[in-house]
Amino acid sequence: MTFTISRRSLGLALAATVALTGIPAMAQDTWQPEGPVRILMHTKPGGTADIFIRTLAATLEPAIGQPLVVENLPGAGGANQMNQIRRAEPDGLTLGINTVSHFTGMLTNLKGVFAPDNFSWIAAAQIDPILLFSSTESDIDTIEDLVALAKERGDGVVNIGGFGPVGSMQHIGISMFEKSAGIKLNWVAFEATPDILTALLGGHVDVGVSNLGPTLPFFESDRLEALAILGPDRLESLPDTPTVNEAGYPVNTDWVQVRGLFGPADMDPALQTQIADAFQLAMQAESYQDYAAKSGVETPDMGPEDYSAFVQQLMTVAEENLREQNLLN
Repeated sequence: MTFTISRRSLGLALAATVALTGIPAMAQDTWQPEGPVRILMHTKPGGTADIFIRTLAATLEPAIGQPLVVENLPGAGGANQMNQIRRAEPDGLTLGINTVSHFTGMLTNLKGVFAPDNFSWIAAAQIDPILLFSSTESDIDTIEDLVALAKERGDGVVNIGGFGPVGSMQHIGISMFEKSAGIKLNWVAFEATPDILTALLGGHVDVGVSNLGPTLPFFESDRLEALAILGPDRLESLPDTPTVNEAGYPVNTDWVQVRGLFGPADMDPALQTQIADAFQLAMQAESYQDYAAKSGVETPDMGPEDYSAFVQQLMTVAEENLREQNLLN
């Protein structure tokens, strides 16, 4: 499966408004929530998804006239967040940010607890690859160094820290790399990227995996060494870092992180469209676009209908990848 990504085409009047003010114009019939909007996160503060919504809030809040109240509910593989969203009223005042791990979770550790039909899938927000990195204090300077060390030490000795349990999005990506490289790493699960970084810099894991956003300051301060990108292209902010395919370890580069917006089931389709449009317009602000470019993320053009169909496709792709990595019973 290939993810087709395109940026929303905006009219000249809207483009002019964004250029002049940095805040997209909102028509009178667009989303106008009657109170503060809760955005529930499945991660701790400081992760990629958390940075995304807090960055977007700066332009979205003035546009809708209400604050976004970000609540972090980590733990249980996303179940804490998903349970509250499933129980919420379908009025658009309680929403959540999802990642691919929501879908792999519904096929593994959360199977039988949650299913896609329990929710309304409102819009895709970001697509970006994951990358492997080490501490600049370590002897692992390249992806070849990592492979050599793993072969020297033997299966399951070199520790890699990433988000989510076995079967999560990042774990599947690393499993693809392991299979291609002929190695076996020891997966150490964390609930947030800052925890991965703390463990890596403290010498508790040998390498880490994450998206670029929350790790970029550590690359800029020369505390992290980028090893390889698990994605189709190099990243603008790390132009000298090869993809794993370029390094000689071919994987399916369609397996990238997808972040989206979802809510409780039975939300009115018109309300979903209004919310999706508001988010998409806010993402056209210059401040958000600067953040997106620096973080290496793309903004897909998917509203409720397209994103709901995409979720079904993604469930199929996730199941195929889980089976290929022998992670489904």
